[in-house]
Amino acid sequence: MIKLGLIGYPLGHSLSPLIHNAALKSCGLEGSYALFPIHPEDKQGLKDLLARVRSGEMTGLNVTIPHKQNVIELLDELTPTAQAIGAVNTIHRRDHKLIGENTDAPGFVSDLKKFLTTETPGHGNVLVLGAGGSDRAVVYALLHSGWTVTLAARRIEQAEQLATSFIEYKLRTTNYGLSNIDLSGISLIVNTTPIGMTPDIDQSPWPEHLPFPSQAAIYDLVYNPDETKLVRDACAQGLRATTGLGMLIEQAALAFEIWTGRKPSPEILFDAVNHTAY
Repeated sequence: MIKLGLIGYPLGHSLSPLIHNAALKSCGLEGSYALFPIHPEDKQGLKDLLARVRSGEMTGLNVTIPHKQNVIELLDELTPTAQAIGAVNTIHRRDHKLIGENTDAPGFVSDLKKFLTTETPGHGNVLVLGAGGSDRAVVYALLHSGWTVTLAARRIEQAEQLATSFIEYKLRTTNYGLSNIDLSGISLIVNTTPIGMTPDIDQSPWPEHLPFPSQAAIYDLVYNPDETKLVRDACAQGLRATTGLGMLIEQAALAFEIWTGRKPSPEILFDAVNHTAY
C-alpha cells in the first residue's frame, strides 16, 4: 500500500489529493494521499510525520508553505536542485535516509514552455513579483533558463536577501511600486505571491492604475480561483495570461514519479481537477 501526503498549513484549498489519487488510479497502484496540516510552530509534529517516512510506513510526502525551508534540517540529504534553491517540496526515502527534492523548478519550466509562444521567446527580461518561499524555485528556474530577472517585493530587504542566494547571477531588485525600472523591456511577469487567492479574489499583486508592459506574457502561480484578477486584467489589456495550475500538475507528476517510478499522464491529472490541458 502506497501512502503519500502533503505537509503544510493551512491546507483547506489543496488540490493535491485529487491529483495524486488520480495518478494512483491511472497507474493501477493501490494507495492513498492525505493532508497533514501542521502548524508552523509544531516542530515535533513535523519530526513525527517524517519518522513515518523514514520507517517505511509512508512512501513519501509533498511539502508546501510554510514548511519548504524548515524541513531541511530534519532531512539527511538534499538533491543538487533542492540545495541550490534552498527549499524542499518533495521528500522520499532511499537507503533508510530522508531525501529532499524540489520539483517546483522543473515543473514551472515545463509548464512555462507550454504557455509561451514564438512571439514570447523563452528568455529575456522577466519581472518576478514577490520574494517568498515559492519565489526561490521560480527564480532558480528562470535563471537557469537564461532569463534576466528583476525581483519586486513589498519588503525590498526580502528581495535583496533572496538575490544573495543567487550571487553568481545579476538579479535586480525593486520596490513593489515598480518605480525603479523601465517596464517596456519586460516580456514576462510572474506572480509568486498569494495575492488574489481564494477567498481574496478581488485583489491583484499588480499596482492599481499601472498598465502592463505592452508585450508581456503574465504567469500567475495562484490557481484558485480558476481565473485570478491578475489574469483577468491582463487578458482585458489583450495580453496572454495563465494561472499556475499547469505548474501544480507538472510538479505533482514529477514527485509521483520519484515516489513510484511511474509517470502519470498530465492530461489525466488535469481532468481530475476538471480542467483541460493547453
